[in-house]
Amino acid sequence: MAASSAQTCLDETDDGSFKRTASVHRDAITQASSKYPAVAGRYASASALAAEDLPRTHGLRALLRMRPSATRLALLTLSLGGLPNAARSLVLRGGGFSARPKVLTRTMAASSAQTCLDETDDGSFKRTASVHRDAITQASSKYPAVAGRYHLYISHACPWANRCLAVLKLKGLEDAIGVSIVHPTWEKTKPEVDEHAGWVFKSPEDPPIPSTAGHGSFKPKVLVPDSVNNAPTVRALYDIANDTGGKYSVPVLWDKHTSTIVNNESSEIIRMFNSAFNENGLCKNPELDLYPKHLRSEIDAVNEWVYPTINNGVYRCGFATTQDAYETAFAELFGSLDRVEDILSRQRYIAGDQLTEADIRLFMTLVRFDEVYVVYFKTNGKAIREYPNIMDYCRELYQIPQIGESIDMEHIKMHYFTSHPILNTYAIIPVGSNTIENLQQPHNRGRFNGVELPAQQTA
Repeated sequence: MAASSAQTCLDETDDGSFKRTASVHRDAITQASSKYPAVAGRYASASALAAEDLPRTHGLRALLRMRPSATRLALLTLSLGGLPNAARSLVLRGGGFSARPKVLTRTMAASSAQTCLDETDDGSFKRTASVHRDAITQASSKYPAVAGRYHLYISHACPWANRCLAVLKLKGLEDAIGVSIVHPTWEKTKPEVDEHAGWVFKSPEDPPIPSTAGHGSFKPKVLVPDSVNNAPTVRALYDIANDTGGKYSVPVLWDKHTSTIVNNESSEIIRMFNSAFNENGLCKNPELDLYPKHLRSEIDAVNEWVYPTINNGVYRCGFATTQDAYETAFAELFGSLDRVEDILSRQRYIAGDQLTEADIRLFMTLVRFDEVYVVYFKTNGKAIREYPNIMDYCRELYQIPQIGESIDMEHIKMHYFTSHPILNTYAIIPVGSNTIENLQQPHNRGRFNGVELPAQQTA
């Protein structure tokens, strides 16, 4: 199509800065004017024009007849209500596509590789269950609890992986289990095969990388490459393990003896860390029990509603592709946050009077909420800092050294805002409200009775 001078505010950028074009039509209606006198019935606003009048006024209908470029199509998607799921998934992954009047077509062959961005059905986000579900136990002959055999692959940005790192540190397992930390910005994992974008390993010496759409330049302070398999991507680990699921997620708990994945389900990994390594001096805090018998029924009950409505609820809001799906998830999310606020107004922790896995699981969503989810996932009903009991609770958990050490807000923000081009085309990272500074403020959770954390053993 021939070039056109037609433009919108989306075209008004120069060197990356938005510069609004001045209005052109600047005549005035006055009582004394002979050209535009102030009389009734002569003038109409654009919104009052009937649809059939638009062509002759060269208005919206004429504008909508214009075929957008691929880049413009991605931008228009944000304001015009979304694309079909398959096309949306492709753009979300940063994949190639070509513009057509009513359809988007892939520019590469189909692949089984997927991410959480593909997990929508009828407009609702529905997370796929983890595939690798073996367990490390003290009595296991297949995966015995021994030092130096296992390695944990995580992203600081991922709340599921982050909970595993926090529990590893709380239990004092750093000497028994190695850790690798991926780059927060997704890259193409096999560009010669498909459009999948996912977790990649980088060294501190490597140069910054752009988003998959080619915008920005990103390099966090902390990067820990794969020292076990020298894999370039998390996808490569799954390939080594002969994975058939096609979702290359973190965390990954790896067995170095058999070169395979033991488990990639975070809720199960944290329970292994909690109990499997308590004997033979494998951990520094064997007395800490995050899943105590007397609270198990309460912990399970809390997890049962916190997971779908809060942990996964923010994703259900952010990745919804219909208004109804989004509003359903939104209502459930804030209903559950109100429930949390009420519980924490009466007791110190979410499942009782001592820190448990339920607190770790909940905290990892709460700590990301104000900096990321309120903006990125449209969970703007209320910020966590507006809930006095939840905010104070978050301060207490963050100020537990091992939990605070596991949080890297640079990674968290860099991942979300640079890895999904259709949600943030130019990979602009919001400045935010400085949640970390807020978390460092004094708390008053000590007004409730609580069981003190056992001290870690020293060598």
